[in-house]
Amino acid sequence: MKQLYGIDMETTQYSKLLSDIPPVDVVVTMGCNVECPYLPCKHREDWGLDDPTGKDDEVFIEVIRKIESNILSLKKS
Repeated sequence: MKQLYGIDMETTQYSKLLSDIPPVDVVVTMGCNVECPYLPCKHREDWGLDDPTGKDDEVFIEVIRKIESNILSLKKS
């Protein structure tokens, strides 16, 4: 993320409690075979992505690119 977008995930992102998240319109789950907590929303979709944990950087970049593409498509809709 830092190399591609200048976002340092280690300094800007952290785990949050559900109670810390404001009401949401859209919920996206990644589909990594993990049960996600329920959040009420107007629109929900699952992107069916593979979990890149433990894989090389190229796999992470591939998943990041898929997420970027999906975000842009979601934005259009």
